[in-house]
Amino acid sequence: MMRNKLIATLLCWLTAVCAMPQTERTFWLGADISGTTQLEAMGVKLYNQKGEIRENTALMKELGLNAVRLRVWVNPRGGFCNMHDVLDMAKRARYYDMDVMIDFHYSDWWADPGKQHIPAAWQYFKYDEMKYALAEHTRETLQLLKDHSIDVRWVQVGNETTHGFLWPMGRAEENMEQYAGLTEAGYQAVKSVYPDAVCIVHLDGGCDAKRYDFIFDGLRQYGAHWDMIGLSVYPYWDMEAKLTRSEDETLQKAIDNINRLQEKYHCETMIVETGVLVKEPVKGKAFMKKLIQAARQQTGGRCRGVFYWAPELEGHYPLGAFENHRPTVIMEAFQERER
Repeated sequence: MMRNKLIATLLCWLTAVCAMPQTERTFWLGADISGTTQLEAMGVKLYNQKGEIRENTALMKELGLNAVRLRVWVNPRGGFCNMHDVLDMAKRARYYDMDVMIDFHYSDWWADPGKQHIPAAWQYFKYDEMKYALAEHTRETLQLLKDHSIDVRWVQVGNETTHGFLWPMGRAEENMEQYAGLTEAGYQAVKSVYPDAVCIVHLDGGCDAKRYDFIFDGLRQYGAHWDMIGLSVYPYWDMEAKLTRSEDETLQKAIDNINRLQEKYHCETMIVETGVLVKEPVKGKAFMKKLIQAARQQTGGRCRGVFYWAPELEGHYPLGAFENHRPTVIMEAFQERER
């Protein structure tokens, strides 16, 4: 009788655990702070809202974030965001107990939907050589991090690859099969170093379902793998591109797309880039609060987080979140989120 009661109790406990909503898991709030060491080299100092000097990673922790995103360039001029520079920044994240996302651009400089330049050293490679170079660069970078006890939780195989990457070889519109093959090479390289890392394929325009279907249908057709879909959600750029007419429309279409993608491709999602106009901080904070809340509460717990892109960046970029090297009220959205 006692044994039967114990079994019944155990079954009830297991049922309760399995029934726990996914929203009980960690919801990741992060920022891409890849420019940290370059800002330091330029002599820029950052401050918290009290006017106290803070290193950027420490400041993000203080602002309520629990993760950082770091981009990797292949052979960048000046060395910033090469694998050794990224290791420096990842060590800081480890010190502050913040999880790490690595974002491979597979370029010597910026890669985004408007440009995906082949690294100079890979310029004349054939397709098989390109796959090998991509995989080796991925493995070498991640192994360096692993050798220094960096626990990488997520890895992006490409940055905003809405039209593929490593153009023209991996341009999705003309060479979807090669883009898929290159993506698969990156995926397998990640798993060879960090078997449990979550591999992300990331596109821009999170409100636009068509571009996601195009890429992920193509990747699926040619047998490429991914674990998570990453989205950029920027009301400013979406309205500039005439994809939406308001912030609220961007938000609603992005959340609808997230839910659709999760069901269609049977995977989790994450908003790996977002940002608002720094010159409208109160309005921006309100949007960020709505975005974080919607990502947590309207996606069945399968949208796993929100990352702000370069909040500390000031100057010519309009979507940062700092003024006079201090966080504006925009960043309070990460602290005032519903827990």
